Amino acid sequence: MTEAWYLRLLYGTVPGRMALKLLVHPAVSAAAGRFLDSRASRALIAPFVRKNHISMAGIERPGGGFASFNAFFSRRRRDIRFDPEPEQVCAPCDGRLSVLRLRPDGRFTVKHTEYTLASLLRSRKLAEKYAGGTALLFRLMPQDYHRYHFIDGGEVLCRKKIPGILHCVRPAALEHFPVYVQNSRQYALLRTEHFGTVIQMEVGALLVGRIRDLPGKRCFRRGEEKGYFEYGGSTVILIFRKGTVRLRAGLEAALQGGGEIFVRCGERVARRGR
Repeated sequence: MTEAWYLRLLYGTVPGRMALKLLVHPAVSAAAGRFLDSRASRALIAPFVRKNHISMAGIERPGGGFASFNAFFSRRRRDIRFDPEPEQVCAPCDGRLSVLRLRPDGRFTVKHTEYTLASLLRSRKLAEKYAGGTALLFRLMPQDYHRYHFIDGGEVLCRKKIPGILHCVRPAALEHFPVYVQNSRQYALLRTEHFGTVIQMEVGALLVGRIRDLPGKRCFRRGEEKGYFEYGGSTVILIFRKGTVRLRAGLEAALQGGGEIFVRCGERVARRGR
């Protein structure tokens, strides 16, 4: 699928990148967020549904309809089901899945851009523990279900928020900017029952991409909702220690060469390593 013309303009031309400096500023996202929280923004819902061919089957609809565009964007689905077999890793959200092999020095590459775990996590000590491991990256598009879930039962050991700007997370942006270390993001260190200690990170994106973790979640169950994104494409990243998990049969071949494959929330993507 080719990128939208405006993304090619913004990220692929000098004038576009000059305009981009304004668009990714947090103040612009805050202003857009205020409008998308307003009742006036409800007028955007029907055109958005038509344009993106969104099925409303199984969607929880509040009495009186959605109060704002953001209320619609963060809609709940009634059909979320996680595989009951505890050793299966299920997708925590809808998204386009890619797999990152973390090198022994903690480096990894996304769309020709090199990153380090230390810069992603803002912690060299934590990065050292996950070097050589595996990261599952789920890139959400605006039309996707934008709630994310816990992959296993366990407890939250700590949380960290990292402020930043809000680039788009589509390939046009990923090829020009180190998006994942520039964007606003947060992560939790999760002690899980079957996969050891896992890092779950949520990354915001253009234009708003606000991350809303549900409050008071220290202990959690498999498949339980962790939080949601408000408007904007977004990303969820799961980071596992070396040898903890192996990909689902057939998935590795489909993802060779940096490819992506669409998965639904609750779908099997990997299992506990042996």
